Amino acid sequence: MSAFWSTGDQWGMVLPVVLAMVLTTAIGLEREAGAKSAGLRTHTLVGVGAAVFMLVSKYGFFDLLGTDHVALDPSRIAAQVVSGIGFIGGGLIFVRKDAVRGLTTAATVWLAAAVGMACGAGLPVLAVVATLGHFLVTRGFPPLARLTHRWRADPPTLRLSYADGHGVLRAVLTVCTERGFTVQGLAIDRETVADDGRRIAAVTLDLAGRGDVTALAGDVAELAGVRSTATGRDEALDE
Repeated sequence: MSAFWSTGDQWGMVLPVVLAMVLTTAIGLEREAGAKSAGLRTHTLVGVGAAVFMLVSKYGFFDLLGTDHVALDPSRIAAQVVSGIGFIGGGLIFVRKDAVRGLTTAATVWLAAAVGMACGAGLPVLAVVATLGHFLVTRGFPPLARLTHRWRADPPTLRLSYADGHGVLRAVLTVCTERGFTVQGLAIDRETVADDGRRIAAVTLDLAGRGDVTALAGDVAELAGVRSTATGRDEALDE
């Protein structure tokens, strides 16, 4: 064996890399079909890179093992791959209008790294099962998730009527935020004109939060210009 090579059996390491490429290509194709930000190339490169890192961790220092007082831990590089892949995953996650996007794609990149590491570690069965698990979760779980939506409790709603044109709605939104709620949607139910000529607007706010919506309705009712409040879509507003 040449002094420049750490091991002579390098061609035998190609097969785990090829397996990692095949499996992570399948994962990448599924993400590409869904028009995700990380698609075919990203997942394949992550998987192949993780496999190579794992092979380097296992076999890249064979020439040093015969040296006295030298002890190596092959798991150290693998641990660095696990932590390092978080930088890629973190770049795929972003927030838009209080909604988090990219979590599933970031998780699949993390899984692609795990598949590549399993291939490089000489665990092909584990790598194949992990890949099959990816397709089960990404393709089989969405229908299950839609089914669970039917069992969810209705989101909190706040209905109110107020004198329009006096900044009342802005104050209502401020109170909602201060009480720990996020306004997900606003629908105008109707607009009328009171006997004194003032315009009266009735709106429904779709909320998200863990606070007490009844207490929120009481706080909103105390605001100047608010005529009535109610919680839930089916409750009538007292004018």
